Formats: sequence, structure tokens, C-alpha cells
Amino acid sequence: MEHDNKMPITDSGLAAHWQLNEGQGAVALDTVSGISDPIAYALLQGRFTEKADPQWRPGIQGGALLFDGYSTWITREADTAPKLKEAFTIAAWVAPRSYEWGAEKRLSAIVNQHNREAAEGYVLGMYRHGSWSLQVGAGGKWHELWCLHRPLAKGEWSHVAATFSTEQATMKLYLNGAQVAELALPEGEGMTTSREALWIGKNNQAAVLAEAFRHNMFDGLMDDVRIYSRALGVAEIAALCKAALAPHGGAAPAIALEVIGLDRTPLLRDRHRPQYHASPPVHWMNEPHAPIYFQGKYHLFYQHNPQGPYWAQIHWGHWVSDDLVHWRDMPIALAPEKEAVDPDGVWSGSACYDENGIPALFFTAGDDSATPNQRVGLARSRYLKDGDSDLTIWEKHPVPLIVQEKGQGMFGDFRDPFVWKEGEMWYLLIGSGTEGQGGTALAYTSKNMLDWTYHGPFYVSDPEAFPYLGNMWELPVLLPLGYGADGREKHVFLISPLGPGADVEVFYWIGGFDRKRIRFVPDEAEPQYMDVGDFHFTGPSGMVDPKTGRNIIFTIAQGERTPQLDYDSGWAHNAGLPVCIYLRQDGRLGIEPIAELESLRGERLCSLRSVTLEKANQALTSIAGDMLEILVEFEVADEEPLGLWIRQSPGREEETLIFYDRARQELGVNREKTTLSAEERSRGVQKGELKLKDEPLRLRVYVDRSMVEAYANGLKSLTTRVYPSRLDALGLRLEGRHSLMISSLDVWTMKSIYE
Repeated sequence: MEHDNKMPITDSGLAAHWQLNEGQGAVALDTVSGISDPIAYALLQGRFTEKADPQWRPGIQGGALLFDGYSTWITREADTAPKLKEAFTIAAWVAPRSYEWGAEKRLSAIVNQHNREAAEGYVLGMYRHGSWSLQVGAGGKWHELWCLHRPLAKGEWSHVAATFSTEQATMKLYLNGAQVAELALPEGEGMTTSREALWIGKNNQAAVLAEAFRHNMFDGLMDDVRIYSRALGVAEIAALCKAALAPHGGAAPAIALEVIGLDRTPLLRDRHRPQYHASPPVHWMNEPHAPIYFQGKYHLFYQHNPQGPYWAQIHWGHWVSDDLVHWRDMPIALAPEKEAVDPDGVWSGSACYDENGIPALFFTAGDDSATPNQRVGLARSRYLKDGDSDLTIWEKHPVPLIVQEKGQGMFGDFRDPFVWKEGEMWYLLIGSGTEGQGGTALAYTSKNMLDWTYHGPFYVSDPEAFPYLGNMWELPVLLPLGYGADGREKHVFLISPLGPGADVEVFYWIGGFDRKRIRFVPDEAEPQYMDVGDFHFTGPSGMVDPKTGRNIIFTIAQGERTPQLDYDSGWAHNAGLPVCIYLRQDGRLGIEPIAELESLRGERLCSLRSVTLEKANQALTSIAGDMLEILVEFEVADEEPLGLWIRQSPGREEETLIFYDRARQELGVNREKTTLSAEERSRGVQKGELKLKDEPLRLRVYVDRSMVEAYANGLKSLTTRVYPSRLDALGLRLEGRHSLMISSLDVWTMKSIYE
């Protein structure tokens, strides 16, 4: 096809051009038509935080737009979109931040205006592991051209171009100015026009997930998006690429982590987002796991979806801390990889030291092409090669360490390896079940960390006596407790039940570890709750801190919100505060928040000793806050409920009560008036057994916006969520008889770990 030689080659046939140099605002100008197209972004409304524009960043040519992976896209209405039929070219600079799994085999769209099922229109986009494709509807058929051998690299600029030509009867793909793929088409068949809107960054027919969310979204940077109404030749496409690189010395500039990485800044003012609990910068997390101490730093990993605040595309996020309190966000530690053991997900696991004392990660490797699709994978730190004490680079072992065989637990349920070393022996527990006997953890040992011997179920409980333990156990943890009053060595064994009838909480037994048989022998058959907050304290992981000798437990604090609220917020879930567990003199398990949390205390708002409850409440009328630590000790009261009201509005329209009922020996939380919002799910009474005998009630309560953790007498914790709708729901008040004596009451403000 001829073009006007009086015009620069790259302008001939140019039908739309989004330079993406705006740098602010929520529109993208098409310089050809003069139309400013709207950009969608979850935080534009500022429902729970300050309103924020989509995120603009430096680009190849001026600026670029950062697509967040779930809520950012550009819309051009169909009636003003470029009219394409006989030929076209789409070109753009892209720097993916992550890869989608590829729900319904649809593309994470870069540019598209299509209906695949009707064989109409076109879509240029990415697929699994960086593969990419141009797909076009023509002649009643859907044509797909793929580039599998030259995937688009994460965190790097790539120039992609795709052409369609009826005259040449071809589709072609170009990467960084060079042709990489071609597909012959039936002659004389033009593209069938689609009546959908033109979207940049979102698929016209995205797969639905969790009501509010859509798959098949682009995640990363995009710059200089062009659509031509003709098929450019290779020289023209090469010239486009070369011209953009000229200011950079002919090579694409490196992209700094702060430019493309997940940025928590827009969420710091979210009135519900915890500020002194560990959390990903944005988006979704599940359980934190694999804690390890190395070179003076604590490392903690977590299940993470970098694409959005919903469950999918599982990676390992990574934090580093000097004190177990202040956590730094690190790059993604482990991601699914095409040529590795984990193409379909990197699920939970643990960390251990290898034969050289260097950290190694054991993880659940997801591979849907295998049966079963859950195996044990290994990744070793490159510290010996790179000297990187932040442990940002990991090398995966090329094959699975352990593949479940039939007869070893419940076939197909085989996940969350927990590994530790004693002497020259490595031990591994992995969550599974048994046929008709309930859940279990399967036990393995190794003398070299690579070759493992199976020893059968580590412990099996009675499913008839304890049906709430389900038929499968996740996230097994075994930690030493020292010696009990009977002179025997004690361990604590933690699990999270799953399956029909399961109560998904953290249960534990105290008992003995039989190293000869590789079995756990509980002191009592009945398991105990660690937390009574009802599904808000789950996903346990643990470590023996080599610095202090303490047993430290990490958990996820579930968010409990609807998918739409998660979408509007841009985040879902956070970690609970680190907890120290130990064997008390009375043989029970002690549970306390770690002492290092005191470093977060700000102003002491209240300090009272030996006053009546009425006097204490008078002092509390002048205290308000949503980031607090409260310590209160009540004198022993006979048969009457005691407690602490938090997040209370002045007229008590919204309030939450943490209580102890001595008559029923129950610790609980009443959330019947926690929020006036009909959308929020925080409702009802959550409670569990706490036997205090004649001890006075001592409560340590942490309020961190929507996050509430209460610790009672070093015996039980209560983790829950509150989402008040009123901005003035900030008050405190003690519950009980006015004349009841309060032995002590202290209240501090708490500082953010992110500012």
C-alpha cells in the first residue's frame, strides 16, 4: 500500500497516538483525534483514602502510565475508535511488572477492540510467562499469531508491534524493531469490525473473578501507544524503535524499582488500612511464612498477588527487618516460571539453613501439567555468589525435591512444607490428609537436604472426636518448648484445618517429638485454640529466633471485606503482629506479643493506678484514636462481664466491645454495632474459652485502624476486624461496675512503621 511521501514515514496512516506524557490527571490525549480518553483507576474516587490520580512515571519518550494490574485502563468509545479493516499496525513500548496466569486462555490486553467468540476485531496482548500474541477475527474465524520463544521481560522496556494486512494475507509480530513471528491468512479476508469499545490495558472480554475483579489485565508501564490504518514495513517499525532509543544512547534505559515497583504511598491515608502491621505495598496477601534470621536481619515472606487485591497469580512477597517491627518492602522473591518446577504458582512453605548455613526456601510448587500438581520445591539464596544480605536473588532447584506418591497421605493434597535442621539431619513436615482418618502432616527426613525419606503421618487425630479438624491440615509447624514439669522435652505442634466441617483456625497440641519414629505424641488428644477471633488469625508459620531463643509465630489477619470493597481500597489482608509462644509453669502455652513492639509507642495518653472504673472512664473521655496500645488490669470481679469498648463514636452509634465473661470463662468481641455500613461484613459475637481461675483479667489491646488484637493474661489472643463508617468512631471506654477497681490503665499512641 502506498503512502504520502511528503509526510514522515511514521505519520503516514497514523490513526491514533497516545503519547502518555500527561504526568498527572485521569485522561490520556490521543494527539491524532484530539480526544482525551478517560483512565480508570480504583483510587480516583478516594472512597477510603485521599483521591489519587493514576500513577504516572518516566517513560521511553517523556512520561509513561503505570497500569496497576486490576483497575487501570484507557477507554475509547467504539464510535470514535480508529476504523480498521483491511490493514493496521499497533505499536507500543511496554514494561510488564508481572505475568498473569491467562484465565480462559485470554490475553492480558495491551490494545484491543474485539469479541473472540464472534470472531470480530483484534487484540494484542500478553499471556503466561511473558508470551504474547496478536489475534484477529476475519472471515468468520479467529486467527492467532503467537510469540513464545521471545517472551516480554519483566521490569524491562520492550517495543512491541503487530501488523495485519489483507493485501499481504499475513499477520506479523515485531520485538524491538525485528520481526519475530508471522502467520499466513486466507487471501482477501479483511478484519471483521468489532462493536466493542477500544481498551488499552484491559481485555474486552476479561474473565470474571470474585464479582468485582477481572482477569486479563496488563500490569506494568506503557508508553507511546500507536495505531496505524496500514501495515508498516519492517524498516518503518525498526525506525520507530530506533528513534525512541536515540536519546538513551541506542539502548532501552533501565527501570528503577521505585519507578515500576508496587507503591504503598497512595494507601497510607486509608482510614481502614493498618499502619504498624506488616503488609504488602498494595494488593493481596495471604499468610506470611518462611521466617529466617540471617546476617543480622529478619526475613519474612508472604503469599502475594502483585496484580491486584484478589486471590490469583501466587508469588512470594518479601520483607526484611532489623527488629521484627519495622519491615522494608523487597522485590518479589519467587514467581511462577515456565521452565522451572512452579509454572502455575509458588505456594506456601518455610525457610531453613543449608549445609553452608545459607538460607534456603522450601515451597509448594504448582504445576498443573503434573499429577499431583503440588510438589516440594527448593530455592537457594545466591548470597555466597553475590554477598547480598537482603537475599533478593534466589536460584530454584531444577527438579522437585519431593513428589507425592499414592499411599502417602491424601493424594493431591500435599502442601506447605515446614523444614528444620537438628544436628546433621533435616526434618520436613507437609500438610495432607488420610483416607477416612482426618487431616495429618506427613513426615520426611534427609541427610543432605535433597534426598528425602518418607516416614508416614506425623500425627493423626480422632476425626469422630474432633470433626472440626477437617480432613486436611495446612501449614504444619513444630517448635521446641523446652522441658515441662514432668521432666520431659516438650514441643508445640500447630496446624490449620481444611475440608468439610473444618473450623479454619490455628489449633495446637503440646507434647513430645519422638525422633526415632518421627512422630508427635500429644499430652492431651484435644487440640487448643491459639486465638478466639474466628477466622481472623490463620495461616501459622514459626521460627526459633537464633538471636534471642524465642519461639515466634507469624499469621495472616484476614480482611473479611467484600470483593467490591477490596477493589475500591486497593489492598486485602495484612500480617498479624509477631507473637512469642512459650511453656508456662502451669504447663499451658503462653502467648504474648513480642516486646519489641514497645518501640512503636508514641505519646502516653493515660496512666492510672488503683482507681475506680468510673474514674478511669472519666479520664478516657478525653482520649481518642485509631492507632493505640491499651493495657488494662481489672481487679477480680465475681461473675460479671468486664471489658473495653474501642472505636466508639460519641453517641455510641458505632462501637466494639472486647470482653471477658468470668461466669462462662469466655474471651470475646461483640461487633454488633461495629459499623453502620451495610456493605461491611464485620458483625456478630466472636468468642472462645479462656480459663482464668482466680487471676485478675489483664488485657493488652492493639488498635490499628481496622485491625484489633487483644491478648489476655498471656494465655489467649483475640484477633478481629472493625470498619467503622463514622470518622469520629475513635473513643475508648471500660465496661463493668462503676465501683470496680482498676489496678492499672495505660494508653499510648502508636507510630506507623511506614512513615
